[in-house]
Amino acid sequence: MHFCFEPMNAANAEKLTRWHYQPPYQMYNGTSNETLIGSFVDPQNAYYSIQYNGELVAFCCFGKDAQVPGGDYAKDALDIGLGVRPDLTGQGKAQMYIADVLDFASSKFNPRVFRVTVAAFNERALRAWKRAGFQQVQAFLAQEHKESFVILVRHS
Repeated sequence: MHFCFEPMNAANAEKLTRWHYQPPYQMYNGTSNETLIGSFVDPQNAYYSIQYNGELVAFCCFGKDAQVPGGDYAKDALDIGLGVRPDLTGQGKAQMYIADVLDFASSKFNPRVFRVTVAAFNERALRAWKRAGFQQVQAFLAQEHKESFVILVRHS
């Protein structure tokens, strides 16, 4: 399965702000507002829609918007954020999403190191990124909400 990556547009940004995750993943729920949608479509924030058969199935972002305030991001790496539509999570397809996101990121940005930041409670995501060859390098508390997060890296 290969996905189609497109720069985020307003229609897809609006859709993903309405995605609703069940506990304990509710921290990923969005709220639709013009500021958030504007942030998603701003090319400087590097958000991309991930589509399969013309349907929005996930999104990703690269750079500062994939970081969580409180982590140490001093070392050079390409930060990756990934969100999968709630009804498609937990189906054992994480490796497909991750592989395609890494392939896309490699061709677009040519990084030497990939980095992801994952909420520590999100064991599914942590397992998936580790299965994709990422290794934990840091754990920290987010500045704003004091949630625990983990930073993982992988050399490209």
